[in-house]
Amino acid sequence: MKTYEQVIRDNASFLGKVIDFNKNFDKLLSLDFTKQNRELTDEILEDTDLFSAWVDKKLNHAEARYGIGGYDEHRTIYSRSAHFDTIEEPRRLHLGVDIWAPAGTPIFNFYDAIVHSFANNNNFGDYGATIILSYEIDGLKFNVLYGHLSLASLDNLYEGKFIAAGKKIAELGAKKENGYWPPHLHFQVINDIEGFKGDYPGVCKFSERTKYLANCPDPNLILKYSFY
Repeated sequence: MKTYEQVIRDNASFLGKVIDFNKNFDKLLSLDFTKQNRELTDEILEDTDLFSAWVDKKLNHAEARYGIGGYDEHRTIYSRSAHFDTIEEPRRLHLGVDIWAPAGTPIFNFYDAIVHSFANNNNFGDYGATIILSYEIDGLKFNVLYGHLSLASLDNLYEGKFIAAGKKIAELGAKKENGYWPPHLHFQVINDIEGFKGDYPGVCKFSERTKYLANCPDPNLILKYSFY
């Protein structure tokens, strides 16, 4: 059985876009949300509007269309929400890739899929509107979670619905419907969904890093063919 990495690389030419991006004209900016980023003060992190303005300022200064990054990143930004705190150890390790873009930015399906599940995870700092699609490529089955969407993106969905490659599946949500974050897409590959519906941890304890990264392989293997 081929590995996830082998399957994605072998089928690269069949993978479509996730977000509109022209590599000949558009720029991406890598955003760092670890403790090394000393620009992000508690004041900024505690106010979604200030946080959004900080992201916009960084993108505008770099003349970048989108910000991107985050896989396997140990982040300080989750201190803004009790949703990621546990008694014994807080959850800070990010398991997906984030693409920072304006609310309303369209999201596309990169390959034929079916709807696994969807939900509005409306805790402060959570995913907000969320869609999980199931894929099978060259015999490999896996899921992708699309988080921080608009509530309207959940309209007319049902479990088992077929979504064709290239179809627009969602738009990025504003703060009141995306978990109170600056607008962005959380894109996470999940091998075993473990019985979850419309949700799956996108951030884990650092002590559980090995287990979760094995189940949530690098999304950049998909994104780089249509994005970079």
